[in-house]
Amino acid sequence: MKGYVQVYTGDGKGKTTAAIGLCVRAVGAGKRVLFVQFLKKGDFSEVKALGCFGRMVHVKQFGSGRFVRGKPCKEDRELAAAGLRYVEERMGSGEYDVVVLDEINVAMNMGLVSVPQVLDLLADKPDNIELVLTGRYAPTEIVDAADLVTECRMVRHYFARGVRARQGIEK
Repeated sequence: MKGYVQVYTGDGKGKTTAAIGLCVRAVGAGKRVLFVQFLKKGDFSEVKALGCFGRMVHVKQFGSGRFVRGKPCKEDRELAAAGLRYVEERMGSGEYDVVVLDEINVAMNMGLVSVPQVLDLLADKPDNIELVLTGRYAPTEIVDAADLVTECRMVRHYFARGVRARQGIEK
């Protein structure tokens, strides 16, 4: 089966959730998933949920465990570069049918990885791999290279009323 490139972007909630939904559907069809998180580290509810699928879903995180604000530090750049190298190695291994790069668009926006590097990854994608990129700020070049682009647009969010991220809903 031919694999395509999907992008979930925009300022609204639901980008990672949409990618996880796709992973659930893929596992239900007997497909193996690699879910790589950029800028994230921790035992979030989404990681715990994906862990319930055992060997069908492999989650790997490349983040420091803290928010990157302002100019990224050397550790942030090194972690993102390691994440991209990891994806390059694993994507061609034949072990996975679906590869998700969670928050890769944000990593590009922050300069942690370059747009040309990610475009090279898309060009080198094996034909049978479904590749999913998530995160705000998807660069125009990535949007143009993708086969499917979904923009999550925020209309209203209770965060504006001071509601913090809730366990099992936003984190």
